[in-house]
Order: sequence, then structure tokens, then C-alpha cells
Amino acid sequence: MSQSDSSLVVVGVVQMRCGDDPAANLRTAVARIGEAAAQGAHIVCLQELFRSQYFCQREDAALFDLAEPIPGPSTDALGRAAAAHGVVVIGSIFERRTAGVYHNSAVVIDADGSLRGLYRKMHIPDDPLYYEKYYFTPGDLGFRSFAVRGAHVGALVCWDQWFPEAARLTALSGAQIVFYPTAIGWHPAEKAEFGAAQHEAWEIMQRSHAVANGVFVAVANRVGIEGNLEFWGRSFIADPFGRVLARASHDREEILIARCDLGLIDTTRRNWPFLRDRRIDAYDGLLQRFLDRG
Repeated sequence: MSQSDSSLVVVGVVQMRCGDDPAANLRTAVARIGEAAAQGAHIVCLQELFRSQYFCQREDAALFDLAEPIPGPSTDALGRAAAAHGVVVIGSIFERRTAGVYHNSAVVIDADGSLRGLYRKMHIPDDPLYYEKYYFTPGDLGFRSFAVRGAHVGALVCWDQWFPEAARLTALSGAQIVFYPTAIGWHPAEKAEFGAAQHEAWEIMQRSHAVANGVFVAVANRVGIEGNLEFWGRSFIADPFGRVLARASHDREEILIARCDLGLIDTTRRNWPFLRDRRIDAYDGLLQRFLDRG
């Protein structure tokens, strides 16, 4: 980027279906990275666990075979794509750290193809059809940001998106754009009654992170029916005011592209100085599970 547009970053978000063949899913993801780059993207984010269908709907020890090391085959492929197109790539990997220790991880690959950073999902759900505690060890790297070509970025993963503490600490570490690789959908027994409210709460929560922290937020969700889940798509990119710059459909594969002026972060924080007015001397209670009333 030239000096005149040095604060402009074009963000691409890939919303795709996943089939039974991990190799085919990886090829599709690599192709989508190229398509996003051709549309002008500088940074491209893939959805959570894009290399396979969402396997956490059941507990099956054989599914640990889907895991791979970092660096490994998927990061190698993403690195080649990043370098070939000159784009930063955020990818979600089922990480095999060692025998018996697995993580749900996000890798940050710089535009030269180098592995710039790693985030391991901190908040691990255990709900019907989302039995992630069976597969994933909670992250131990904390909340981080990484300097890549054109921006400082942070990556959180799916269930992390409901926790304001995660977004806050990622922003405090220097992230200008917080990416959320995601796999969230409707339980068939709940969609009719709660589906619209669930989706709305999900989007509102993440847009509020953008507002509260004065950062851009980019969310990549999957789409399609897998097993007993209908993934609701609706990937989106929001600015520091919480305004949606781009939003995908509920049911189609799409590539979202949004121009993000990082200069808006400073403008927003000057006028809404939430970081300045934080009472860091009064937040000790956040380190407790619950504050008992006495």
C-alpha cells in the first residue's frame, strides 16, 4: 500500500460449505483465498475448523485423527496461498500438540507466507451437539495480537465471541481488527422458537465488542446442514461504531469484502474514550467466579 492509503486495509471473509473430504475442503479454502485476493483483499479469514465438517456433534475418539501439528499440512498450504497472492490469512486448525493434547487453534499467516502467530481457543463449550470439551484442551497462550502486513490483528474463535473480556484483552494487546473464525448454527428443535433471537444476540454481541473497544470485527461463519446442525452463515464485518460494512446470507457460500480505514479507530476512541475511562483499580472482582452478596 502507498503512503496515501497506508491506513486502509481491505478485509475478506470466506463463508463456505464443508464436505466429507478434508483435502477437498482445504483445496476449496485455498481457492477462496485466491478469489478474495483477486477482489482486493489484504487479509482473508476462514471459518472455524474449515478443513472438515463440524465433528464435535458427537464424542468419537477416531475423530482425533483429523488433528494435525502446527506447522503442518494445512498451515503449509495456507502459507503457500498467502505468499502466492500477497495476503494475510487467518486459518482455524484442529491442532495436535502432542499425544493426548489437542487444541482448537487459529493461525495468523503473514503475506509472505510465514507463520506469524498462534492463538488457542480459550473458552471451550460443552452443549448439545457442541461437545468441544471432549476434543479440545483450553488455550494457554492468552489473548494476543500480531503485527502483519498493514495491520495489527487478533484472532478469537467462536465461543470466545460471547466473552467481553476476551475481546477487551485482545484489543488491549494492540489488535486493530479482531477476527472470529466461527461454526455456529441452529439446533433443529430450537430454530422455530428461538432461531431469530439466537442469531440476533450473536451478531449484537460481536458488534458490541467493536463499539466497546474501538476496533473492527470480522466474523467468518460456515453455512449448510451438517449432521443435526444447520449453520446460519451471516458472516459479517463491522467497524468501530458497530456499523455492518458487509454481511453474508444465511444459506449461500460467499466472500465478503470490506474496506477498513484504520484511522477510524483513533477517531472513535477520541470521541468515545472508553479505554481512557476504564476503572482498572476497581475490577478485581472480574478475577472471581461470582461475587456472593452478603
